[in-house]
Amino acid sequence: MNDVTGKWLGWLGILSAVIGFFVIPIWLGSLGVILGLIGLASPQKTLAWWAVGLSIVTFIIPYLS
Repeated sequence: MNDVTGKWLGWLGILSAVIGFFVIPIWLGSLGVILGLIGLASPQKTLAWWAVGLSIVTFIIPYLS
């Protein structure tokens, strides 16, 4: 996987997590985790970990309230 693909996967995962804060957090949080984990196969590890972390937070927030 090349650098550009890793950047796209990371940013799409982060975008999915941010949108998931407001709309269907379970589905978009799951999508963000999946995109982030796939992105870990690229050189963009930091961006992928941010996507995974934000997505996990998005996934957990509905259960806290």
